[in-house]
Amino acid sequence: MYQKKVNCWEFMHCSRVYGGVMDGKYGICPASTEKKLDGMNDGKNAGRICWVVTGTMCKDRIQGSYDFKFNKCVSCSFYKLVKDEEGNNFVDSDALLRKLEEH
Repeated sequence: MYQKKVNCWEFMHCSRVYGGVMDGKYGICPASTEKKLDGMNDGKNAGRICWVVTGTMCKDRIQGSYDFKFNKCVSCSFYKLVKDEEGNNFVDSDALLRKLEEH
């Protein structure tokens, strides 16, 4: 039986998606709208690779760029969940960053 894989905004309950309770306070999360990364690690937009997207939220604070936040992200329970669920299919950060840079 297929089990739906959750996106970061579902796992973290941040509600920074269109129509979410926090979209007016903090804005829409860029992970929920980044279409270049749709489907990577089986997520919607960048929903399962939030660690490479600038401006995501962690612990009620908007985070900076990948270089600034990644060391924190690798200890995040969501990052660990995605890495575990994807196993050998886990898309590494270098490949994701290259995809983001494509025009």
